[in-house]
Amino acid sequence: MKFFLKKGYGQHLLKDKYIINKIISIINPKHHNIMVEIGSGLGALTIPMIKYNNCISIIEIDKNFVHYLMYNKQIIESKIKIYLDDALKFNYNLLIKKHKKKLRIFGSLPYNIATTLIFHLFNNYIDNIKDMNFIMQKEVVNTLTANTGEKNYGCLSIMAQFYCRIKSLIEIHPKSFYPIPKVFSNMVYIKPYKKNPYKLNNIYLLKKIVQKAFSMRRKILRNSLKDIFSVDELNLFGIDYKIRAENVSISEYCQLAQYLELNNYSL
Repeated sequence: MKFFLKKGYGQHLLKDKYIINKIISIINPKHHNIMVEIGSGLGALTIPMIKYNNCISIIEIDKNFVHYLMYNKQIIESKIKIYLDDALKFNYNLLIKKHKKKLRIFGSLPYNIATTLIFHLFNNYIDNIKDMNFIMQKEVVNTLTANTGEKNYGCLSIMAQFYCRIKSLIEIHPKSFYPIPKVFSNMVYIKPYKKNPYKLNNIYLLKKIVQKAFSMRRKILRNSLKDIFSVDELNLFGIDYKIRAENVSISEYCQLAQYLELNNYSL
């Protein structure tokens, strides 16, 4: 197995069969679903999933893993399609147009690309994704799912929850992987809103406001946002200028972004 691993790809392979079966049970793949796996490795999730769904497309960057899978008997006998490609560069529209259905995306994501990848999917394919089930670093999942006022609540929480409903599902011990990582992992469920509750067109403005607020996390809003909003403008939306960035809800940040949008303000 060591032959296959490339440190630069941040590869940690699931090996715990109990956890693997639990993950597949949670994903609950149906035969009519269009499943897309990112980073299949040696097929720890792929192969047991075949008995539930053989319409699986694999996106794998490591040609050694692709070669291994192409000669696996269970893969050969299924209808699984393997793409040797970078998940950050792959054109998911190929699958969307081919199947004319929303995609269900899953996988154990390398820690070094996890957040970059999910925001790539949010920004480019959100309307054509049914749901996502990812295994990610526990600390990242804690941030993605954090609520207003919690210590992990920040830019990542707000921007992710703007797009989707996000839920942490199960914790996965480092010993469930090979090689053993130094951190715990969590499985996270990400479901795009059917109708986004935050009525905002200019997401760029939201991102800039949030970044500005959290760049001076320990300062009150009057100070951290003084270059954008006056105290009177914050009061207009019922936002106390004496609170800090982590105490402002996503809805309130969106209201501030809407205000700038209506007033043709650029950042």
